[in-house]
Amino acid sequence: MGSVKDNPHGSKRVEDAACPPWASRVRARPMPGVTATMPPSFPGAPARVDSKTSSPIPALTGIRPSARQPKLLDRLTEALHSPHYSPRTEQTYRHWVKRFIFFHNVRHPAEMAEPEINAFLTHLAVKEQVSASTQNQALSALLFLYRHVLGRPIGDLGEVVRARRPTRPPVVLTRAEVKAVLGHLTGDKWLMASLMYGAGLRLIECLRLRIHDVDLPASQIVVRDGKGFKDRVTMVPEAVKPSLQTHLAKVKTIHERDLAAGYGRVQMPDALARKYPNSPKEWGWQFLFPQEKRWVNPRTGEQGRHHVDPAILQRVVKAAAAKTGIAKHATCHTLRHSFATHLLEDGYDIRTIQELLGHKDVKTTMIYTHVLNRGGKGVRSPVDAL
Repeated sequence: MGSVKDNPHGSKRVEDAACPPWASRVRARPMPGVTATMPPSFPGAPARVDSKTSSPIPALTGIRPSARQPKLLDRLTEALHSPHYSPRTEQTYRHWVKRFIFFHNVRHPAEMAEPEINAFLTHLAVKEQVSASTQNQALSALLFLYRHVLGRPIGDLGEVVRARRPTRPPVVLTRAEVKAVLGHLTGDKWLMASLMYGAGLRLIECLRLRIHDVDLPASQIVVRDGKGFKDRVTMVPEAVKPSLQTHLAKVKTIHERDLAAGYGRVQMPDALARKYPNSPKEWGWQFLFPQEKRWVNPRTGEQGRHHVDPAILQRVVKAAAAKTGIAKHATCHTLRHSFATHLLEDGYDIRTIQELLGHKDVKTTMIYTHVLNRGGKGVRSPVDAL
């Protein structure tokens, strides 16, 4: 420890040969009755000195620099928030990073690289026999972790055993089967399923619809922030308009009752709630299919109505398909597949169907032509001519 000397200004200074040159020029000018303290946050920093006793204050011990940094998963969450990844993607990426860490006996990813990633992906394909999409999902999570959180690009992964991606046509229901499934649904469940089939909506796209997204006079629905953060416009089926108008009146009554009770604020996308403070309680921003019980915001304590849980509709559609005796694996997404296939059967252009479905590439939409088992020439089996 260096010696303590008085300077002309009456303050104390520590002279230490280990201090960097710029540190010796630092002067502490404490106010009367105030102790000057400066934590040794840099290498070679002088010890803190009490202005009353002129004795060094012991440095804080037991605090590691890494303890002040956010945890790895918290840093991953922050990195996913910046490019506006969906909450489901955030949850999935966190899951795969956890599995990767525990697979290698709780080693920190910064201590691992390509060989460990290779071993983990190979284990998923060989031992756990996951699908190709699941393995690619795990790879995407790890690549994001190393590139955007740890700041270390991943090179060649070598001989990774990749799960094979099978080519399977989507499950499609006939028109009679769709009618039978919808016949076992009632109320808002029937309305949601009818919109998925009648407008080609994905499950989460249907549930996230807001009141202002549905334009009944124009017979159109605006799907916002669909897959790939893209907006698109699709139709409102004429068959659902009367039920939809009745449903809107019911939802508006519930919203007005919530407002009278001091609630009625809905969760807003991004930072719109800060930009427009009154918008969360406006009628147009409410969800088209609100849940029965009010949702409590854990950060603010405010109560509002979130949209219906996806699992509820999934169970209802699955049960309805079972009641009809359909042997096909019918899900909510099957209704979307059926929508595209039936439009092709009716002779609509493939590019029109691509826009209604929101596909980026027409090749994705072309899979429904394979379901029809016919190309542009409409091939007819020779056995049908016997």
